[in-house]
Amino acid sequence: MPMDVRLNDTVTLRKPHPCGSYQWRVVRIGADIGLRCLKCDHKVLLPRREFERRCKALVHAQAPTGEEQP
Repeated sequence: MPMDVRLNDTVTLRKPHPCGSYQWRVVRIGADIGLRCLKCDHKVLLPRREFERRCKALVHAQAPTGEEQP
């Protein structure tokens, strides 16, 4: 079963980016997951299977006020 990944979630990956950051923001969802480094703003596109294997922690973004969580 695929992970519950949403736009603007913050993800910690197992290995650091060359800039030294482990933190990424989800910018695209689909068969591929688009990530943007929070330190240097570099963008990468990973297949969902590889993303799920590399993911160490996932922090869901806060829902805008007025919307309910499912």
